Amino acid sequence: MSTETERSLLAQVPTGLFIAGEWVATGATFPVKDPSTGDTLLEIADASPEHAVQALDAAVDAQEAWAATPPRTRSDILRRAFDLVQEHREDLALLMTLEMGKPLAEARGEVTYGGEFLRWFSEEAVRISGRYGLNPEGTGRMVVSQRPVGPSFFITPWNFPFAMATRKIAPALAAGCTVVIKPAELTPLTTLYFVKLLVEAGLPAGVVNVFTTTRSSSTSAPVIADPRLRKLSFTGSTEVGRKLIAQAADGVLRVSMELGGNAPFVVFDDADLDKAVEGALQAKFRNIGQACTAANRFIVHESVADEFARRVTARVAEMKIGRGAEDGVQIGPLIDDRAVAKADELVSDAVSRGATVLTGGRAPREEGFEAGTFYEPTVVAGVVPGSAILSEEIFGPVLAIATFSDEDEAVRLANDTEYGLVSYVFTQDLARGHRMIDRLETGMMGLNVGVVSNAAAPFGGVKQSGVGREGGLEGIHEYLSTKYTLIPAD
Repeated sequence: MSTETERSLLAQVPTGLFIAGEWVATGATFPVKDPSTGDTLLEIADASPEHAVQALDAAVDAQEAWAATPPRTRSDILRRAFDLVQEHREDLALLMTLEMGKPLAEARGEVTYGGEFLRWFSEEAVRISGRYGLNPEGTGRMVVSQRPVGPSFFITPWNFPFAMATRKIAPALAAGCTVVIKPAELTPLTTLYFVKLLVEAGLPAGVVNVFTTTRSSSTSAPVIADPRLRKLSFTGSTEVGRKLIAQAADGVLRVSMELGGNAPFVVFDDADLDKAVEGALQAKFRNIGQACTAANRFIVHESVADEFARRVTARVAEMKIGRGAEDGVQIGPLIDDRAVAKADELVSDAVSRGATVLTGGRAPREEGFEAGTFYEPTVVAGVVPGSAILSEEIFGPVLAIATFSDEDEAVRLANDTEYGLVSYVFTQDLARGHRMIDRLETGMMGLNVGVVSNAAAPFGGVKQSGVGREGGLEGIHEYLSTKYTLIPAD
């Protein structure tokens, strides 16, 4: 990818806040950097708490008119946005690669995935329904209707800057809710570019508002505390999610929380190892391992553990590491130095307890990698209970293998976590697969597959992985409230 192409794209990205249909400069800015080089991509507006409240003011002002907008009109805007995303898919993909670091091929995949939320919820917007009927006593008619929840505040993460924006914005707009969104400080450019496409699609002023900031807590707090806000949705760590839920409690806000994960990847002795290895590579190394759905603990039957480790190590050792925009790169940089340090600490801890590094296991410092935040794709085998890598979310390209001897032990190990977002199971025994659906404590499960996310499916977890669902038939109901009306029969 040429430097001129990158510069031309960055010149098209708005650098202000987006409030009430206008791009707003703040006087204060902060840099957005390329994690593969450390170079500044753009300087963008740094919002104050007052700016955040102004964004909510705009959403509140637009709420009544947007809720009254015909569902077909809302649908058409979302569909036009989908079409514009397809038209600008290469720009969106490159922008994500520049600010987040993921390989360009994966960024293109995220554009496809994120775009599907626009298409899916454009179709759901016209299918919001209720019911009508006689009550059991015969004394009245019951009307049950669905209404938009109201102004909604979204806090999105850095790892999937496009898909996390569309996964929240699309159902909200389909339901008739207005939006304030705060993208992550590390990767705000994709959201700003996407909002420009929403405007081009015909979105009215004030329906979506964006503020970017380096002071997330202080700018978000007055928005969450404002009694006019009716919904809060956050994707990120469980630690931050708990704090936001506590803040939301004062206003009894509706909340959707997609929080941390510690996904088990269980390989039984009867598994098709070729499929298991392919699934492992997808579940672990997608997005450089920086995904809440990433397989964190590989729990492999002792009879096939060595062969599984041999096969997966051969594949991982061949992975090309480098800047995401370069041809053939499979592993880009981690998001920052802290992510590199965490991956290294977890590997070191596992090794100190007896595990073996089969490939990788270090941050490269040779020519071409000095300024970036890279960590080699890594396989660690023989991980023993008590290792931090089994209890902490890795969020990096490290595949850690532990073993089990029977099904009950596999289930115990898989469920031995406070998290419950997703699990992966590889077995050719259909009955066992059905038992795992019932026994594993997660909101989602991949049975003989390494990627589960789909716009048509409900995404979310149990336990401390969050509350609520995004996507699927269930996704739009997070933005609707149910109203019951009784009409006398006579």
